[in-house]
Amino acid sequence: MAERLAVGIDVGGTKIAGGVVDEDGRILARARRATPTTDPTAVLDAITEIVEEFRDQYVIRAVGVGAAGYVDVTGSTVVFSPHLAWRNEPLRDAVVRRTALPVLVDNDANAAGWAEWRFGAAQNHPDVVMVNLGTGIGGAMVLDGRLYRGHSGMAGEFGHQRVVEDGLPCPCGNRGCWEQYASGRVLERRAAAAVAEGSEIGRALIELAGTPEQVDGSTVGRLAMAGDAEAVAWVGDVGRWLGIGLADLAAALDPGIFVIGGGVSANGETLLRPARHAFSDHLTGRGYRSEARIVAAHLGNDAGLVGAADLARLRARRRRLASPGYSVRGPAIARSDRRRRRRPR
Repeated sequence: MAERLAVGIDVGGTKIAGGVVDEDGRILARARRATPTTDPTAVLDAITEIVEEFRDQYVIRAVGVGAAGYVDVTGSTVVFSPHLAWRNEPLRDAVVRRTALPVLVDNDANAAGWAEWRFGAAQNHPDVVMVNLGTGIGGAMVLDGRLYRGHSGMAGEFGHQRVVEDGLPCPCGNRGCWEQYASGRVLERRAAAAVAEGSEIGRALIELAGTPEQVDGSTVGRLAMAGDAEAVAWVGDVGRWLGIGLADLAAALDPGIFVIGGGVSANGETLLRPARHAFSDHLTGRGYRSEARIVAAHLGNDAGLVGAADLARLRARRRRLASPGYSVRGPAIARSDRRRRRRPR
């Protein structure tokens, strides 16, 4: 078992989630910290604390960090994060110095997409696009069974494709980005405005949340699930914009399946049904081509940490096998390969 364990760390805009993950994607232990959004050193401290907490009970072989930002192709530096204070942050080497373990850093959406391909909704699909709807929109592509990172390591930032000319401002510096119309931020804006106006839905949101300060995008989702017509319409608008953006991605990538993850995906069919309709209505070549499936992610909020851990464990294992003097009996490798439904590349 000790050879199989890795720590996955998912660094988001509000929380840092960590877990000890085995080779089958099972989480054996968990930890959580609030994200210090303005202090990169404090983020590093929190990551280190989580790893050391786990090492008190488990033999850890590698650490994977899913970072909410642009990660360079070497997997060493967080070049830029729209929602955190990282600017050319050498995160991998910093975590290595703190923990003396092999460390992999990747974009959090890449980690989540890998997890869904390996263990979740996209198993047995060679060409997968995952779209994560949270505060913003992240994305990942597994093409022909390989995680595609692009020339600079920054592929999959679908949330910052522009869908409205001179549209709403985005933290990335541009205007009209897709995530301003099809993410949790949309529901948060509408909820805040409704609460401030004292409208009927604003009062319903406060009643559901408890206080005005506790109203957020997830409160809108809960109200929609309870059958409130206006909340359902708000979620449906996000779904419609989601489908429009997916149609653009299908024109470029033609995947067999889209996996929708992130917190907003908890709205289920209230979100996905209008997304599928909009996708069909806007798909290039509609009526003359097969349509990609649009499904909800299976691993939920765990996908990022599971994927980060799995990627780190696989890379560390490959490096051990490639190291001079490292040897393992052939039958052990064969048994390991036979256990897998698919051999990662």
